[in-house]
Amino acid sequence: MKTIRVETQRPYSVKIGRGLLCAAGDHIAKVHPSCTATLVADQTVAGLYGQRVRHTLEAAGFRVVDYTLPPGEGSKTMENLEHLLSFLAGHRLGRGDLIVALGGGVTGDLAGFGAAVYQRGMSYVQLPTTLLAAVDSSVGGKTAVNLPEGKNLVGAFWQPKLVLCDCDSFVSLPAAELSAGAAECLKYGMLGDPVLFDRLAREGLNTDWADIVAACVAAKADIVRTDEREAGPRRLLNLGHTFGHAIEQLSGFSLRHGEGVALGLLMITRAAERKGLCEPGLSGRVIEALRALNLPTRCPYDTVSLTKAALGDKKRQGDQIALVLPRALGDCFIHSIAVSELSEWIKLGLEDLP
Repeated sequence: MKTIRVETQRPYSVKIGRGLLCAAGDHIAKVHPSCTATLVADQTVAGLYGQRVRHTLEAAGFRVVDYTLPPGEGSKTMENLEHLLSFLAGHRLGRGDLIVALGGGVTGDLAGFGAAVYQRGMSYVQLPTTLLAAVDSSVGGKTAVNLPEGKNLVGAFWQPKLVLCDCDSFVSLPAAELSAGAAECLKYGMLGDPVLFDRLAREGLNTDWADIVAACVAAKADIVRTDEREAGPRRLLNLGHTFGHAIEQLSGFSLRHGEGVALGLLMITRAAERKGLCEPGLSGRVIEALRALNLPTRCPYDTVSLTKAALGDKKRQGDQIALVLPRALGDCFIHSIAVSELSEWIKLGLEDLP
């Protein structure tokens, strides 16, 4: 097992290894006293791991109540947030109790936001069961739900007490879900770890995911330590996300987050190349890596539709929007453009996709 410390205003540990769900109660008991724990999971994950985690929590002295939600991005809504909060109140949970988020990013985001706002803040623990959640949403304290106008528009920064990444849970993932998580891993390679990027391009999905998760979490922890609330360097973690979120939204979230990010990484790299802001040939390396990870390289939407969707992105500030651009592999920077220029950037990113 590897342990990475996330040094925020409320520091916590991320533990990465195998078999951690079977010992979740013991790990959680070390950071939070016995109480009522609400185990939040979607119906699929509850069927796979719910009983296992419930038993280990009860063995560690916790009283457990279960809250399940439908799987998928469509559950990350204000309506479902209200249902969760009413559930907590109906079971008379207090500020000293605990939420345990078991599952992917949708569950973690919804449960984390619920923890942030219920009685002005209660503790929660992240138990990510997808590669994507392990390297992305479970670490860093960004919690949110979606609005019809865009993704993650309502949320809060609220750090967990503990994150347990059990890489054995990745075995139950469909291949497409594993690929989607790999897109976020590839992002970390583009941001600052060319060795990680090349390893993913070379090994594809047949790699040691515990090593990959540890490298990605360490990279994110280093960024979050310097900028917990996304006022500066943390914005680099949005590489590929402005276009990626627009693609997700246009698909009605039938495309996975990682699939949107994969296309976003490729589009922003191609656009930066054509603007002369990125080393030539990098988009070709991105295409090779995406293919090795079974990720898409063609976008099904046009410039007009993507521009309209991207204008709702929360990184827009007035008539400016911040894009994260690669300068070279492992070297990225923040570049603000006028909203009026966004269509041109998207068009450059879309042209001649293979």
